[in-house]
Amino acid sequence: MSNTMQSQLGSVVGLWRYPVKSMMGEELNAAHVTERGLLGDRAYALVDPSNGKVASAKNPRKWAKLFDCRAAFAGSPRLGEKIPPARITLPDGTIVTSEQSDVTQILSKVFGREVTLETTAPQTPSLEEYWPDMEGLAHRETTTDETMPAGTFFDLAVIHVLTTATIDRLRELYPQGRVEVRRFRPNIVVEVASGEKDFVENAWVGHTLAIGNELRLNISGPCPRCVMTTLPQGDLPKDPGILRTAAHHNQVNVGVYAAVVRGGAIRRGDPVRID
Repeated sequence: MSNTMQSQLGSVVGLWRYPVKSMMGEELNAAHVTERGLLGDRAYALVDPSNGKVASAKNPRKWAKLFDCRAAFAGSPRLGEKIPPARITLPDGTIVTSEQSDVTQILSKVFGREVTLETTAPQTPSLEEYWPDMEGLAHRETTTDETMPAGTFFDLAVIHVLTTATIDRLRELYPQGRVEVRRFRPNIVVEVASGEKDFVENAWVGHTLAIGNELRLNISGPCPRCVMTTLPQGDLPKDPGILRTAAHHNQVNVGVYAAVVRGGAIRRGDPVRID
């Protein structure tokens, strides 16, 4: 491995946790990471009792309103303790909590279909994913059933890492779009020390990322993007060009997935290097 790869890559400039799968999440200054990712990440999810599938904005024809909801914890999750209740801000500004006796009825009304709010994932969870008609995607203009890691509410891996270099490169390639970190829903955002604008994470696959004094992540593969990146989020407009740019210039990948080799604390400002 080159000396450049072994030296400090950059530092952590963003941390995000998503208490309820596919809802908007919360930005953090610090967190604890376990083998299951950031403590509390995707701790809750909506499940469609008619088919047992996990609700995901990957199928916006059913679940687009998930992005109109924001979830945060009522208290800070702590190791060895029960996950605290989730506070969910609904599209009209109403706040409900996961402990309310009528939360299922309220959420079902919001989504126009029966849902349940769960903290325990099915042993073999799955979701529906809609693929827009766009060159470069694995499927086009169809909806597929996608399996998820057993017993979790994650799509493919427990950690998603994204760099400012990739964001800056996408902005350079697609200046008319609003390319922002929150479109891609990462857990960890790294600002690279080199200042380059490129898909630098591609070179990290297969290596171990060291963050701060404790955390070690195995970069398992690139993060393939989906229709979620094109959807409106808060003040961000709908924009298919975001996904089209990723497809054309980086095989639909933005950022990388990681598994936790050694857990520990992570904070904004922590140095990041390749071991």
